[in-house]
Amino acid sequence: MYCRLILIFNTSLTFFSFTTDQKLYLIAKTRDMRKSVVFRFIFCLAAIAIILTGRLDAQNLKENPALDEKVKKFLADHSGQWHDLNISSADGQLLYDIIIKGNYKSALEIGTSTGHSGIWIAWALSKTGGKLITIEYDEARHKTALQNFKEAGLSEYIDARQANAHSLVKELKGPFDFVFSDADKDWYKNYFIDVDPKLKVGGCYTTHNISDRSAGGYGGRGGNGGSGDYLEYVRNLKNYETTLNRGTLISYKRGEK
Repeated sequence: MYCRLILIFNTSLTFFSFTTDQKLYLIAKTRDMRKSVVFRFIFCLAAIAIILTGRLDAQNLKENPALDEKVKKFLADHSGQWHDLNISSADGQLLYDIIIKGNYKSALEIGTSTGHSGIWIAWALSKTGGKLITIEYDEARHKTALQNFKEAGLSEYIDARQANAHSLVKELKGPFDFVFSDADKDWYKNYFIDVDPKLKVGGCYTTHNISDRSAGGYGGRGGNGGSGDYLEYVRNLKNYETTLNRGTLISYKRGEK
């Protein structure tokens, strides 16, 4: 204790022996050090908050390793076999990632085909605790999709309906927070208009096989007719934020009209 008092006393004497400029410089440096310490403390708190938020988000996802392995095996066994108006695996992964990131739970698919896209969507929903309504007009495709859903182990997450989407989409009450439209292009705008009031703010509406007029087209149901007008319509909506990713139009609803 005595030695500490002597040290403080000597330091004080040294300080008072400084010139005025030296004293001002020392005070300024001390303040800078304090600011630096405060800044580092705030930065650490922000980093901890981000890490904890990420962990909480991860904790909210329902883990089912057995189902994951079953779906992965099914997709691997059927790789390269999805030719009947189905999406690619890359597009399936895109839909999966959007649902996981948005923690979406109430999904609608317009155009099931034989179920490739539905499997990716339902797989993501199995983790968020959600469910998919998917609509297919063709009876043969609908039955094949049902079998594929069963083999992939995802039937409980899917409400697959054989119906005319032109009328059924109007009748569905919603609300939805994720939509994938991949049916007849000439009706894309009509589907969007019918679903828009049922899509939650913050929800995502995705549309397959879309390209800019100035770019090369993408194949798919109904050819390219109507997709250019549809793209222009959606991009002009002030309450949607829209981007185009490899032929998939991704539109986030940021507010009501």
